[in-house]
Amino acid sequence: MFYDKSDHSANKTICAIATPQGSGAIAIIRLSGHLSFEIINKVFVSKSGKTDINTYKSHTIHFGTIEDSGDVVDEVLLSIFKSPNSYTGEDAVEISCHASEYIQQRILETLIKNGASPATAGEFTFRAFMNGKLDLSQAEAVADLIASNSETSHKIALDQMRGGYSGIIKELRRQLVDFASLIELELDFSEEDVEFADRSELIDLLDKIDTEVKKLIASFKLGNVMKHGIPVAIIGKPNVGKSTLLNAILNEEKAIVSDIPGTTRDVIEDTIAIDGLTFRFIDTAGLRDAADKIESIGIERTKEKIKQAAIVLYVFDIGITTIEEIEQVISEYKELIEDENKKMILIGNKIDQLVEIPHGFTEFVELDTLFISAKRKENIHEIAEYLNKSVNQNNIQDQAIVSNIRHYESLSKVTEDIEKIKAGFEQGLPSDLLSIDIRNALYYLGEITGEVTTDEILGNIFGKFCIGK
Repeated sequence: MFYDKSDHSANKTICAIATPQGSGAIAIIRLSGHLSFEIINKVFVSKSGKTDINTYKSHTIHFGTIEDSGDVVDEVLLSIFKSPNSYTGEDAVEISCHASEYIQQRILETLIKNGASPATAGEFTFRAFMNGKLDLSQAEAVADLIASNSETSHKIALDQMRGGYSGIIKELRRQLVDFASLIELELDFSEEDVEFADRSELIDLLDKIDTEVKKLIASFKLGNVMKHGIPVAIIGKPNVGKSTLLNAILNEEKAIVSDIPGTTRDVIEDTIAIDGLTFRFIDTAGLRDAADKIESIGIERTKEKIKQAAIVLYVFDIGITTIEEIEQVISEYKELIEDENKKMILIGNKIDQLVEIPHGFTEFVELDTLFISAKRKENIHEIAEYLNKSVNQNNIQDQAIVSNIRHYESLSKVTEDIEKIKAGFEQGLPSDLLSIDIRNALYYLGEITGEVTTDEILGNIFGKFCIGK
């Protein structure tokens, strides 16, 4: 599917439609490879009268027509990018045409007829990686940037695409490579019992790597929820207004609302962006003794969602619930919500049915408490404010954030190898045994940025891209 520089497929000039299907004004077709200009010369007629694309300056746009065997297919704008100053690092052309599906397919067929090959998923970005325009973590960030659906996930992906923590990883790996070289050199002089690598300096470097890597690992929990949406579980007894609240937050009738207890028997999920953050709301089955087996399964799923949630909204009917009941519920579900990173907010619903808030609730300060009417959508905006306060966005601004599970797994293996190296020093292990763990640490650091790769890793990463990117 993919190529390396010794593979004949690297010499192919590839083409693909880069914009999604559907109605629109403009579509873009991309062409990349050493034959790009030669192929375009065969099919493009410039309105300026210039006939040779090779004479055009890089990063210029030209108006003309795409023709197939003398037939005009469309009037287009041609964007020229000359190697190495293109996304892929190769000669590349982008054709902006009208978004008719017929026109797009006809232009694509014309390019293929004249020597281009259809691009596979992610092949443009793969070529950018192979040609040194992006490292592997930056290439992965391209996919994350395309998929970003909030200001925060966009920022995390953009930072990583611009280098992010890959620069940190590369520098730490470079320093460790220097020491590894000295350790390897000692193996050549093992009979003379000499040390070229200063052990104290190596330990200092290991501590430095360990500290940086653990900071990145610690950021993954935040980065992962920012990327996929912060999970917010809406829990409470039946008929307290959980589904009505979900509908009010989403501003649509997502969940069925009924006076019949146990209407919601399974979890219902949807996402919404609030001030740049994506929250994934989960409406759950009411917490009570199940009336039947199906409801029982729903309640068990509710408990699982409470465990998985970063924020829990406990909804209660302000008119009939006592403080003692709330304290009992919190106590019963303590093992599910007791997490220093998990936030619980109490939502007193149905204030529209009251003259005033019952005595005692306003002094209930153990947890954040809001009083709303989900039915009338009163004070719903306060929930959004509390949700945003519950997420420490300073962490996003002040540090590199890991949001990729592959990077997290590689970093975790690095820390394991660092601990083994340190333990080896303490035990006085010989250089040949130390070098094994040092090589492993180097491997996993290099795996993140692509300095060490396998066909399986590359296929898995780029196979998830869309065609045309």
